Amino acid sequence: MKKLLLSHAIAAALMAVFLSSGASAWTLRGEAGYLLGEEEYVYGFPLVMMDVTREVTTAASKSGQYAAPINQFAHIRTYVNPDFDNVVRISVNSLWSFGFVDLDQEPMIVSVPDAGDRYLVMQAMNMWTDDFASVGTRMPETKSGDFLIAGPKWTGNAPSGIKATFRSSTRYAWVLVQISAASPADFPAINALQDKLKITPLSAWGKPYEPPAEVPENPDVDLTATPFDQVRLMTGEMFFRRLATLLKDNPPYPGDSWMMDKLKLLGIEPGKDFDPGKLDPQVRKGINEAPWNVWKLLAEGPYSMSAVNGWINMTNLGRYGTDYNTRAFIAYAGLGALTSDDAVYPSAFVDNNGQALDAAYKYVIHFPKDQLPPSAVNVWSISPYRDNFYVPNALNRYGILSSMPLKFNTDGSLDIYLQKNSPGPERESNWLPIPPSGRFNLTIRIYQPTTAVLDGTYKLPPATRVE
Repeated sequence: MKKLLLSHAIAAALMAVFLSSGASAWTLRGEAGYLLGEEEYVYGFPLVMMDVTREVTTAASKSGQYAAPINQFAHIRTYVNPDFDNVVRISVNSLWSFGFVDLDQEPMIVSVPDAGDRYLVMQAMNMWTDDFASVGTRMPETKSGDFLIAGPKWTGNAPSGIKATFRSSTRYAWVLVQISAASPADFPAINALQDKLKITPLSAWGKPYEPPAEVPENPDVDLTATPFDQVRLMTGEMFFRRLATLLKDNPPYPGDSWMMDKLKLLGIEPGKDFDPGKLDPQVRKGINEAPWNVWKLLAEGPYSMSAVNGWINMTNLGRYGTDYNTRAFIAYAGLGALTSDDAVYPSAFVDNNGQALDAAYKYVIHFPKDQLPPSAVNVWSISPYRDNFYVPNALNRYGILSSMPLKFNTDGSLDIYLQKNSPGPERESNWLPIPPSGRFNLTIRIYQPTTAVLDGTYKLPPATRVE
């Protein structure tokens, strides 16, 4: 993806433009406003996307499959419906439980049951999309138990019996639990585990507690558009107004001070109302032009990213530091990504010849014998997307899962067929339906990847166009 962040030297020069005067400087300020607006949009994009996602997925009077009130879990009881589009690029190899927690007044305690031999991971991420907690079957000592999640204000001590304490740097945090499901036959047992997941306020710990059966819904939340579309349709002014408000409860990291200096040049300060009417008209015009270009770069960027056999594999997800470009791209294309300790998500937008994957053609992914995606728990999947979402198909199949009864070739190799129409009865077990038209892309999920995946020793085979 094109480099979106400016060097300190260039940014300093742009800052000087804001202090200039004269007719030529007036035009330059417009260009500076556009460049700084584009950069700061990338910086704030994950926070705004997370906040809109929080609003939409907590706009419910009671817990359901795809939404739940704050401090409660929503439980997706089956493989995710392909029409669910409030979270981008969600997987279909697990059943999900998720909920946002409000840590402003007190910590929350998340109780995770013992899943036995089933693969389970509970992650918690702050509003900047950095993962600060991961528990589950990867770590026997924290495979299950009660875990305290505290916000930035809390200074107390955890009660006895708490397995571990995790701290969010932001008021809100997103807790997501995935439990691997080999087939629908597993659903009842997994549903029983989901029912044992609990979120309990610290003040209620040790007492009988049930979350409110019904709460008032916020009538101001827009449920007519997905979070993805709501952010996409924001003007620059709308976006930065929201960002300024959010920075109060979701403070930037110490390493973000340079970004705060540049936001201030655009009239944006944490917790203060942003008034674009006070900006130079050219600067105002520049920041309103920035979102369109950033979204264009996010969509087109994967076609020029560094790839091996067509697969892009970024392994620094969930702990971005000052890599704002990657953080923004993942908020756009894979919000909620685990860190590489738990999973990696190689994605392909092009075929073996570097051409965009196109539903007009047929493709095969050929895994030689003993060369399936290396996973410590043997959990992996391949899913197709148009942009960042599933497209319904007649087979109702949205992933090839490691648990499926796949047919191997006589030499032990495995072929996965990617095409819009059935490859025939003999091959249908290995058929991954792709969208009926246009460009599409693929994501392979490898849970608990081995060192060979992380260091690049293992290379995924390409999607090879066959006709």
